Amino acid sequence: MSISRLIIQRSSLFFSLFSAAKRLAPLPLNFSYLSLPRFIDSSPEPSSFSSPFFHSACLLSTQTPDEDNKEEAQGPFHYQTDESGGDITDDWEEEDEAEPKLGDGGDGGGVVLQGVPWGDHVLLIAYEVLKQFGDDLKLYAFKTSPRGYIYVRLDKVSTEYGCPSMEELESYCREYRTKLDEAGTLGEIPDDLAVEVSSPGAERILKVPDDLSRFKDMPMTVCYEDTESNCPEKSGVFMVDSIETEAGICVWKLANVKENRDPESKGRPLTRKQKEWRLKLPFAEHRKITLYLEY
Repeated sequence: MSISRLIIQRSSLFFSLFSAAKRLAPLPLNFSYLSLPRFIDSSPEPSSFSSPFFHSACLLSTQTPDEDNKEEAQGPFHYQTDESGGDITDDWEEEDEAEPKLGDGGDGGGVVLQGVPWGDHVLLIAYEVLKQFGDDLKLYAFKTSPRGYIYVRLDKVSTEYGCPSMEELESYCREYRTKLDEAGTLGEIPDDLAVEVSSPGAERILKVPDDLSRFKDMPMTVCYEDTESNCPEKSGVFMVDSIETEAGICVWKLANVKENRDPESKGRPLTRKQKEWRLKLPFAEHRKITLYLEY
């Protein structure tokens, strides 16, 4: 049975509404704590769950088991019928919620196949489908699970926080699902793979130096090595002042946020001394950089 699941975890609409109401940087939208309906939708349009604060979460089914072969349906999902006659599924395998690390296949970006024999093939299909959406949509992260799950994060370069629209995520998921079904029918990959498509959240780990120019107008939380003190690692909220690519150095300045202001200043901006402060860091001494979230 081929099942795909589209989760819009980080919608641009949620970002804009939440930022305006709370004056915060956009936060990632995560449905893991919600009690979402589990069902099969065999209609042409995907069923969805929605609320005033979230776009939607959808479970899409491209096939339904034959009535005579229900007991033989196997794969990451096993379908049963509840007392009311509706189809229900076992729990979805959630991603590991460990601290993001660069290249972890999640918020740290990169590709992680975990040794599954069909991993390279489904990754190639993912890139082929991405070509249909132009140069603005990029593959931010890709991860496969031994249980037959594929997690895809798409990054839209032209948007402020890299969030594709709900329509773009859903369209990609459908196209990708179709290509996976075709390959599964030919026996090239398992025919019971499940897919989750989302966008990277505000906790995305930024790459040095590739992402620094892109987000240079935003405050960032920077963890770095301090070779001149007894403290092996320091952190601060900075903004990019300049990037010296040939020298392999990034020059940081203090961001005008509450962490850098005098708590007794009652909203006053940075002092002249603070505005003139600079920190030069070699690329290799950056430990971790994320977008700053002001609570």
